[in-house]
Formats: sequence, structure tokens, C-alpha cells
Amino acid sequence: MIYIFDGSLEGLLTSVFEWFERKPGAVTIVSKQKYQPDVFTTAFEVLTDRTKADRVWQGLTKRLDRRWMRNVYCAYLSEIPEMQQEIFGFCIYIFQNPAGAEKNYGNAQVLNIAQTARKVEREKHRMEAFIRFQKTADGLFYCGIDPDFNVIPLLVNHFKNRYADQQWIIYDIKRHYGIFYNLETVEEIEMDIDINLLKKSNQHMLDEQEMLYADLWKDYFKSTNIVARKNTKLHTQHVPKRYWKYLTEKL
Repeated sequence: MIYIFDGSLEGLLTSVFEWFERKPGAVTIVSKQKYQPDVFTTAFEVLTDRTKADRVWQGLTKRLDRRWMRNVYCAYLSEIPEMQQEIFGFCIYIFQNPAGAEKNYGNAQVLNIAQTARKVEREKHRMEAFIRFQKTADGLFYCGIDPDFNVIPLLVNHFKNRYADQQWIIYDIKRHYGIFYNLETVEEIEMDIDINLLKKSNQHMLDEQEMLYADLWKDYFKSTNIVARKNTKLHTQHVPKRYWKYLTEKL
């Protein structure tokens, strides 16, 4: 049996609800984008239902602590295709077993979700550390990113609290959406703009003093750098090269 869903978290949770309603046995869950018809396998299309999804999510909150609920969410944000099946199986496993089942790391799904969530959290922390905003000509602070995982939803609270006095946009170039803070709330946005403009600095789009600040920061970085103590291997361990594109001092 194949369950076809829309790829959303709500659709995934609805699939869990439908499984308990129908009890079809072993099920493979596939998003509509990846589904390929097979005449030898029965397919069932899951229609996303927010009410059913909420019931499953609330049921999980009664069995799992906040850390594990976040693990499930982070595993979904990883966008690793096989994690959809892992989350689906994990939810069924949790509902069918006594309290504390999530501590059984001998279960492959428990282990995979925990490990994947850890990778996503690591990417989130790196984005928080390495993001550098640039001030645009209209006074807005902007940063374009392309993280390995979809960590934008996890960045909201950190940047809202840290930069509460300025308007900013963090835009995921790879996934074509971002978040905008207007001094009051954070909203999800999509921008209709040439992607090449987002991937590099464009002086005509920046505040006239932005380039000066960038040069001052680069000079400060060079002046505090001790060449005799340079350890490139250790440096790249703490700041992998794929993050250098975000750092003003590396540009």
C-alpha cells in the first residue's frame, strides 16, 4: 500500500491519522512530487486535513516532551526524502507503545530522527553565528542564505529578539522564500526578483555607507589577525568553507 500526500507536515500527520483509521498494514508514504504510478501496488491519496493533523500532533505532545517534539519538526525540516517515511513510522511506533518508547535508540526510526534533528540544529546554530546583514538603500537589512536544511522557521525567535529595533529580511535563495521583520511581527515572504541579485552584493542596492562599514570591518579583522598563529585546519573546522560566503571578512 502506498499513501500519497502533498509533502506538507500537516499532510504527513494526516497520513498517520488515516493509517490508524484504516489499519492497512505496511505502508510506504510518498509525496505527490515523487510518486510514480505502479499497477501492481494499491495507492491511496491522503487529503490534508488540518483537524486530523492537529489531533495527531496533540496526541504526540501527550507522549513526547518538548525536545522530542522539536526533533520531529527538525527531522521534517531536513527535507531528506527518506525522513518522511521515518517520521510516519516513528509516529505509529510512539502511539502503539508505552510511554518512554522514544528512549529506545535500538529502534532505527528513533535513532534516525534524533541524528537528523541534531544535524538540522547544528545548521541552525551556524546560520545564527555566520549570518551578516547588509543595509540596503531604503534602510532595510538583508541577508541571503542557502543552508543545507530548511532552517528558516528555526531562526525567527533568535533574530526577532536580537535585532528587535531594525527591519530585516533573511531570504533562503535555494528555497525561494524568507522571513521579514517589520518591527512588530515576522512574516513569511516570497520575492519576485532576479536570483543573481540576491547571490552577490550590488552596490547600487546598498546604503551608501554599507561599503565603508564592510571595509572598516575587514581592516579590523586583518589588524587583529596574528599571522604567526594561523592554523587553517583548525579554522576550517570551526568555520567550514561553505559558510565563508556569508562573512564580510572573507569576501
